[in-house]
Amino acid sequence: MAATARNTDLLARNAQVLRSRINRYGIMGLVIALLTIVTASLVASLQITGEITLEGILYARQHNFTLRILDFLPFAFAFWGQYTSTLMAYQASALIVEQTDDLRAETTEWKRKSLHDATHDILTGLPNRVLFYDRLRQELLVAGRENRRIAVLFIDLDGFKKINDAFGHDQGDLVLKEVTARLRRSGSGTQTVARMGGDEFAVLLTETATVDEAREWARGARRMLESPFTLSRGPAESSVSIGIAYFPDHGSDPDTLIQRSEAAMIAARGRHDGVAVYANELDADNPRRVTLLGDLRRAIEQDLLDLHYQPKVDLRTQEVVSVEALMRWSHPTFGRVSPGEFITLAEGSRLIRPLTQWSINRAARDLEQWQKDGLTLGMAINFSARTLDDPKLPDLLARPMSVLGENPERLTLEVTESSIMEDPRRTIEILRRLKAMKFRLSIDDFGTGYSSLAYLSKLPVSEMKIDKSFVMNMKQNKDDRTIVKATIDLGHNLGLCVVAEGVETADVLHLLKEDGCDIAQGYFISPPLANLDFLAWLRESPWKPKRLRPLEAAKPSITSPF
Repeated sequence: MAATARNTDLLARNAQVLRSRINRYGIMGLVIALLTIVTASLVASLQITGEITLEGILYARQHNFTLRILDFLPFAFAFWGQYTSTLMAYQASALIVEQTDDLRAETTEWKRKSLHDATHDILTGLPNRVLFYDRLRQELLVAGRENRRIAVLFIDLDGFKKINDAFGHDQGDLVLKEVTARLRRSGSGTQTVARMGGDEFAVLLTETATVDEAREWARGARRMLESPFTLSRGPAESSVSIGIAYFPDHGSDPDTLIQRSEAAMIAARGRHDGVAVYANELDADNPRRVTLLGDLRRAIEQDLLDLHYQPKVDLRTQEVVSVEALMRWSHPTFGRVSPGEFITLAEGSRLIRPLTQWSINRAARDLEQWQKDGLTLGMAINFSARTLDDPKLPDLLARPMSVLGENPERLTLEVTESSIMEDPRRTIEILRRLKAMKFRLSIDDFGTGYSSLAYLSKLPVSEMKIDKSFVMNMKQNKDDRTIVKATIDLGHNLGLCVVAEGVETADVLHLLKEDGCDIAQGYFISPPLANLDFLAWLRESPWKPKRLRPLEAAKPSITSPF
């Protein structure tokens, strides 16, 4: 981009040459010629008549042959000036053409790189989930016209987490790169290999006449992937499970084929050869899943979902300072569907983007109404790891940015520790971009993702949330309390605000306050409530905030250094 800026400056300067210098030398030549003629006429008059007079000048010009020759001088200088300016104009034009070509080439390369980064995994260089879906959709159209089969293979490294824990995430990254190289070597150009996230990969085989061909390819790839990886601290091994789904046998759209190949991959974990082809019996819950997936799409489009808000209390001031927005869905047939079920469905399909967009827009709408009513609260929204991979993430956040105006830090984006550790380097880069947009960032469910302290110290976050599995029993279990206390100290040493979720008793709330925790949330304070119910609770709550209370006064005492 710096080179592009330099070329732009050069273009501007050369354009200035064309505008300002084309006639300059011609004008200079005319002035010099006229001054020469006037001077010569004055000198000739003085020599002939002994004085400088108008009659003497006219007489000299009539009888002096040299002065008559000088009359042609303006034409000579004008011709010289025009020739010089024309030459300079030609040179400037040539420079402009050359620099325009360079600028066009650099712009094209920059656009190509931006598109590549948006559709490819940074670590491995493979197509990401977005590009894999696009290629699969295109291949399905061609295969449908040509009446041929294609296969989708879903691959999981079952032992990858152990490699990360034993050797470190840097070595884990090397394993993922080696897996990429082996998958690329395992077949011909009739395949697309993609990284779907973490230690999950997908392969699209476009020329497979029979199920046996895809199964044989999968077995060969599995043998290659289970060969030991050579790392700096010794060899490492990982078992591999591969699931296969076919078009048109197992589905005719990308969502269905990927979901069913993943279901087959889960079934493959229990087989000696680690390979399974999708069958109905592998997915006993399939009719429900298919129904829910279709109904979830309609629920998003028709605004049939709801957001509930769970308050978060500042233990120092005993006031509600923020809420966590939690999605809820009441299905007309199945009743209340748990967020874990329908969010997982959305993550396995392309519904995660519209679902995230819906939750952000609904939260922004309620925030805007609260502001009009004089209620200034922060809000936290949970983000899926799949959403972090979405290249259009900044577009999803456009609505809350317009609502929050100069205070985007009132919106906290919560990302689970486990999703961060799937690909920490890529996640850190994405979080830095969100931080640059002035949003607050939080590590959710801390303590469940086995994060490396080296990565934790690099995360551009302002907050960490202690997982409720440690908080709920800290009164009865001394080990849980020790973990909670150590996590609070760790967070404060890193300059982070510490939130404890899962507070269900007064004793636990008292212990958290005693141990220096900043913010608490849980059913003892309040369960998640629909918008109107939450506002009604807030009016009667002993933790209700002061109306129109400035945001800065509501922050805990710990300040993030990021």
